[in-house]
Parts: sequence; structure tokens; C-alpha cells
Amino acid sequence: MSDIRRLYVRKKEGFRQGEESLTRQLREVLGDRISDSAIYHRYDVDGLTDEDYEKAVATVFSEPPVDDIETALPKGDLVLGVEFLPGQYDQRADSAEQCLAIVTGKDGARVRCALVYAFHGHFEKGDREKIVKFLVNPVESREASLAPAETLDLPIEDPKPVPVVEGLRNLDDKGIDDLISSMGLAMSHEDLAMIRDYFRDEEKRDPTVTEIRVLDTYWSDHCRHTTFSTKLTDIDVEEGAFTAPISKALREYEETRIHIYGKDTKRPVTLMDMATAAVKALRKEGKLDNLDASEEVNACTIKVKIDTVNGSEDWLLLFKNETHNHPTEIEPFGGAATCLGGCIRDPLSGRSYVYQAMRVTGAGDPRTPLSETLPGKLPQRKITIEAAKGYSSYGNQIGLATGEVKEYYHPGFIAKRMEIGAVVAAAPADHVIRLTPQPGDVVILVGGRTGRDGMGGATGSSKELNTESIETCGAEVQKGNPLTERKIQCLFRRGEVTRLIKRCNDFGAGGVSVAVGELTDGLDINLDKVPKKYEGLDGTELAISESQERMAVVVKKEDADQFIRYAAEENLEATVIADVTDTKRLVMKWRGVPIVNISRAFLDTNGAQQVKAAHIAKPDDKGYFHPKAVPSVKDAWISAMGDLNNCSQQGLSERFDSTVGAGTVLMPFGGKYQKTPADGMAAKFPVRKGETDSASFMAHGFDPDLATWSPFHGAVYAVLLSVTRLVAMGADWRKAYLTLQEYFEKLTDKTSWGKPAAALLGAFHMQESLGLGAIGGKDSMSGTFNDIHVPPTLVSFAIAPGKASEAVSQELKKEGDVLVLFGMPKDKEGMPDLDVFKKHADFLYQEVKAGHVAAMKAVDHGGVAVTAAKMAFGNGLGIRFTENLPLPKFFGNFYGAIIVETTPEEGERFA
Repeated sequence: MSDIRRLYVRKKEGFRQGEESLTRQLREVLGDRISDSAIYHRYDVDGLTDEDYEKAVATVFSEPPVDDIETALPKGDLVLGVEFLPGQYDQRADSAEQCLAIVTGKDGARVRCALVYAFHGHFEKGDREKIVKFLVNPVESREASLAPAETLDLPIEDPKPVPVVEGLRNLDDKGIDDLISSMGLAMSHEDLAMIRDYFRDEEKRDPTVTEIRVLDTYWSDHCRHTTFSTKLTDIDVEEGAFTAPISKALREYEETRIHIYGKDTKRPVTLMDMATAAVKALRKEGKLDNLDASEEVNACTIKVKIDTVNGSEDWLLLFKNETHNHPTEIEPFGGAATCLGGCIRDPLSGRSYVYQAMRVTGAGDPRTPLSETLPGKLPQRKITIEAAKGYSSYGNQIGLATGEVKEYYHPGFIAKRMEIGAVVAAAPADHVIRLTPQPGDVVILVGGRTGRDGMGGATGSSKELNTESIETCGAEVQKGNPLTERKIQCLFRRGEVTRLIKRCNDFGAGGVSVAVGELTDGLDINLDKVPKKYEGLDGTELAISESQERMAVVVKKEDADQFIRYAAEENLEATVIADVTDTKRLVMKWRGVPIVNISRAFLDTNGAQQVKAAHIAKPDDKGYFHPKAVPSVKDAWISAMGDLNNCSQQGLSERFDSTVGAGTVLMPFGGKYQKTPADGMAAKFPVRKGETDSASFMAHGFDPDLATWSPFHGAVYAVLLSVTRLVAMGADWRKAYLTLQEYFEKLTDKTSWGKPAAALLGAFHMQESLGLGAIGGKDSMSGTFNDIHVPPTLVSFAIAPGKASEAVSQELKKEGDVLVLFGMPKDKEGMPDLDVFKKHADFLYQEVKAGHVAAMKAVDHGGVAVTAAKMAFGNGLGIRFTENLPLPKFFGNFYGAIIVETTPEEGERFA
């Protein structure tokens, strides 16, 4: 007889907004045939005594003031259940088990969860299937049985030995293509041919399946930026209007290569080289001297001095941007949650404390009726809403302030959603020790356990989507555990802990194979030591699982026990899983048998060198910058304010906690009515004792319509807008650093290759012209769904250290003040006059320090008209404009311009 107890928990009357929302959405599919919905959380529990169970019902499984408890199956005209797929991480069940251990003082209780829906109405044949399709995302969940549970055990099969890929050494070209197809590999034909030759000539054996999977992961675009490392043998720019600055930037880049590498360099021209050339040149010229350079490259890092109660201290300021476009497209909640989780882990692995986040996303129109959803796609509304829930849930639970939330709408993002997280972190400089691992050192895995979630995510993120993707990519979506990551944050905030760490890497894409494999040249990894969520995982799964919230740290062998004790104080598991060796080989053993044994030299080739050509097409000469007639100011203004990309996103932003940690300087929406969106985010450094005036400022820039018209100009103005927004928040732009996010369609021909090339040339030109370096970035080249492509995307993030007391908010402050427009002239090729911008930016920073600026806002999408309106909304103030305004600039692109509020006396001087 089973001792499993089952209960159903439903919100009381007055707390059922979720049910009302579900009913409204289903009426779009079913019409009036559905009258109402009821949602129950179902819990199956075993391992509790009667007394402990009764105590847990009212303390763990429900809140008596707001919840009703039932033990019988709910009744309805249609009742169905939904549960996670076996092996997927269920945070509700995990949290319940931890709470039961606290409440009862005993381990061993187990919990399984499901959602049960009871619908009332007059349903027709086929309605049940429509409801199931709406509720069940096959990537992560399935319909649950309503019958009583007989066991809570997961079905486990003893894993079979890892097989050898027989005959790989002798494959011909067709055999190589067939193997890529049968194994679902992301690598190219040339990569697998290179693997064939290596095992034939060097190892003189056939590889194991694990070795093929590890190489496919290690050399993936996500882990090794293989697209960005492709050799470009020819880049041509089509002649036409607006292409002269592109050709000029290409010549500048070629001259800079000579300056950096010399005339006779054999270094190939690549997208990666374009992305990094400006920084290399600036450093060669003796600039960027506060850049913190090391062999650890998980996050951008600069050296800063901040004020504390103990005086000036040396700190490190870290920042990182990350995308989870692919997972968020197919599983919005989990994909967006682990976008933030993965972004946090990069600076966290740098032993820093992450204290603020920014979220920038791209979607199709979320107002699109559910009936118009493309086959093989989730509805845009569902993606937008669930992704916001996922990101905010993770951030709110870990205790991270989200300072800015911005979503861009463009039909191209129907191909694949854009989901970017950007974070800011800091640490005292003396907390971070970076040393080269030595033979005899050990690698400790600290944090979460390993499961099947996220299997193949690194390689999957490089694949274009098609109609079947939503049903075949389920294992590629990781499941986040913010509570565990919070514990790691607490552990790594302790200097006595971090000073034991020689080198650290976070577990993200690639799992053990990459996180541990990247740490040093020689490694002997024991996969049997890797903690597991459940039994039944084979060696390949243990090697490449992307289960989240894990860190790999290298410590001296004699320090391992102390580190493990420190981890236990934070309720974290920590296990020695590898030894550092002098073999210069990556060795992984499972059940005592080596299933991976590859030379470091071969791993570090990153696969076969790909060779392509790029053609940069001319923009439409009557496109984005072509002046548009404005027959009626009123109609033009109403139309501009009605643009979906100008709408208020306050409701979206309010899902996120923007103030946790008490360091936030600028609210996401300013003014008495909280209606003026901030131009970015600012927060004080996370000092442990006392107050500080030292703060970080971060902003971004992007316009999908401009980028679609010309990727080059899109990148130019993305960089300019991000820096302009820093100026508008009161930061010193000359202390700024950049990090870039690229996101493009699947690159299939020279014209598609020309789009990222053009964008990176635009970013290169701006870095050289402004003297600002992009010291980090992330690329994603998979934004294609059948014949739909994402807009050519380069998002620029700009960050600068500064003072909280100098921060300027964007809402208008006082009746009687005046507004001064600091414009941004453009030449006939659409390029900004950066000398004018520099003079304006320097002047305004001095005026901020002198206290002469009440408010500033960078001119945004929609031009001066929309920007001024947004400034006015925060405090409900009005604006009287002067006559003879240049209406095309008033409503059109005017990026780089700034609207400044000041007193009438200062306004005369400003003008």
C-alpha cells in the first residue's frame, strides 16, 4: 500500500487573477464555449509521518489566509493535469523538499508537483486538444495522469557503456555527412574530417561517442565563436548612396591591422578581428590603462578606485552581456531565467558580487491574435509574457536589482526571439587572486547537481530553427536554480574563500567538458565523482550536461578540504572531481574507463578553419534617413506616440525588483507619477560597511529599423546612443567602456556574411573615433526560422564608473525651467559629427558637476517629440515649444542629440 499523500491547493476567492487571465486567453481560442477556469497546484508527498504532514500542509504547501486545500480531484467539465518532463528541474518541488527538511528537522521527504486545471463550459470535439496545445510546451512539460500516484521514483535504467564510433577513421565524404546527420552534430563537414584525420594519424583508434560529443560542444559557435573566427578572404562594398563611410571604415580597419600586427601579418581577417582591433590599437597607443587583463576572460573587467569608510580602495568593476535567444524561443520561462543566471555566473566566476542587471529583448508584436501563430511557433504573447516571468523570477529570487527593462518589437524577431541579459558586478581587488594551475592542484565542483537538462544547448544555440524545433529541442533548455546561485554569491563574497581560488570557470554551455576543460592544459577528470540529481546518467551525459548553478574552481590540493568546509557553511555541495596534470591532455574517466583522451593541442585548434567572402550591400537611398513630410504636427505626434516601440513598458518593468540591495540610484521610471523612463541604470558599488558615493552607470543603444536599413549605420548609432545615454545620466563618457551583442541570421552566402561585417565595421569606426574600447561581447548567428530572419542586430552596452551624487534623472523637474536641445548634425552619408558630440558631452558633464542641469534625456526612437513627451509625463508637466522647429528632425532619427532642462538664466548661456 502506497504512503503517498496527495493534495490540491487553489487560491481563495479574490486572489484568482491568474485564473481570470487564463480564461480570457482561452476565449480567444474557444470563444464563449469556456465560462471559467480553476487552477490547482497538486502535490504528491511521501516520507512524512502523519504529524509532520499535517504541520506541512499549512506551513509548506499552502498559506491559509489565501489558499484553499482539497484532497479530492477537482471537478469540471474538462479536467487535465500538466507536469514537467521526467528529469527536468522542478523548483517548486525542490523548494518544498528543502522546507520540509527545515520544518521537520529530517531529510528524506519527497515531493512531486503538477498543475491541475478544471474548466467549465460547453466544449466541442477538438477543444481539449486546443487547450492542451495552449498549456503544454512539449519542450519542458507533458500532460500528467490524474490517477493516484503509485510511486514517486523516476524510471531509471542502468546506463550502457559508452560506445566507440566504429570505422570513423575510414569514412569518405558521404560517410562524414551521414554521421553528422545521424548524430545531429552542429560541426561542419570539415570539422569532422579533421577529427577523422586526427584519430587516424595521431591516436590510431576510433573515437568514443563522448569524444565526438565533447568536440562538437567544445568547437561550437557558442563556446568558440567559430563563425566569428571564419577567415574572410574578400570583403567588397557595393557602391551607392550611404556606402562611402563603410568603405572608409574598411580602409581604417585594414590600416589598423598593419598598425597592430605589422605589414606582413598572416593573421586572417575575421569578424572577431574586426570586433577586437580597435581595443588592441587603443592599448598599443597606451590607452585603456585601467583594463584588467588576464587569462580569465569570462567577464569584462576594469580597475577602479572607490570611496569607502576606510578611504579610497582598489576595486574591480566587471560587466557582461549574454543571450539565450534559442532556449527562450522554445521554452520562454526557463530560457529567460537561465539567460540571467548564465549572465550572472560569468562575473561571479571572477569572484565578484553581481548587484545590478539590465534586460534588453526583441519580439514580434505580442498583440498578434493567437490564431495567427505560425506553425511550429509559440504565440508571441506567450513568449513575451513567460520570458518576462522567467527572467524576473530568477532575478527577484536571487536578490538582483534589475535597473532597466526594454523590449524592441520588429517582425524579424518572429524568426527567433532576442533575449539579452547584461549585469554589473564588483569586488575588492585584493579578493581576486589569479594564478596558473600547477600539476598536483585539484578541481572542485561547487553548487548544483547534474541532470539531463541543457543537454546539447551549446550546439543547439547555433542551429537555425524550423517547424519541428519546438518538439525536438527540449533537452537543450537548462533549468535554473536561483537559490543555489545565491548561495554561491554569498560564498564568493568572502575574501578568505576567494583567495584560495587560483582559477575559476562557470558551468554553462558545454558542462564539464568546457567548464573544467578550459581551466588548464592537463586534466584528469573523474566523472564518477560528479554529483547527480538522479541515477541513470551515462558518461556522455555527465560530460556535456549544462545543468546550471555550478562552478569549477582550481585550488591547491592542501586547500581543498578548507574550501569544501567553507562551501558547507553556505549549505553548498563541493566535490573534488579532477586533478591537474602535466600531460597536456584532457582525460575523462567514467566507471574507471577513459571515455575521453584528447590532446590539448588538438582541442585548441577549435576545428577546421572556415573560409568565406562577404558582400556589403548598399542601403536603400530613399530609406531610413530620407526626410518625411509632416503635414500635421498633431497627427504625426499621435502616430509617433502610438508606435509600439514608443509605448510605455512600465507594466513589463514592474515585474522586476529594481531596488533590492538598496544600491539603486535611478528608478526605472522617474517623477512623482513614475512615468518617465530612465536612460539606463545606475547603482552604488556594493560595499559591505558604511556608505559610498561611488557608482556604476550603464546604458544601451539599438534601433532594429535602422539596423535593417543599414547594419553599418545601425551599429554606428547603437554605439552613439549608448554613450549619449551615459551622458544624459550624468556620467563622464570619457571613462566609458563598451561591450557589444551581435545577433544575425544564419550566414549562408556572401550577402548574409556582409551584414555582420558591416555592423562590426560601424562599431570599429565608432571605437576609433571616440577612443572607447569594446572590451567584451557576445555573438549569435542563428536568427533564422525557415525564410524569416531577425534584423541585423548589434546592441551596444556602455558602462562608466562615476558618482551617485552626480546622477541625473530624465523627468522634467520644475515649471518655469527651459529646455535646450543639444543637436547632432549628420552629413549627407548619414554619419554623425562626433566632434560636435564630444564638445556637447564634455560641456554637459562639467555643467552636471556644477549643479546646472535639472534633467537630461538622450533623444530616442520617435525623435525630439516623443522624447520630450516622455520627459514631461513623470511629473505631469507641460512644454511650450518655440516656432519654426525642423519637423523632420523633430519626429525622425536624431540619435546623439540631448534635451537638457535648466534654469532660464543657464539656458541663455547653454544656447
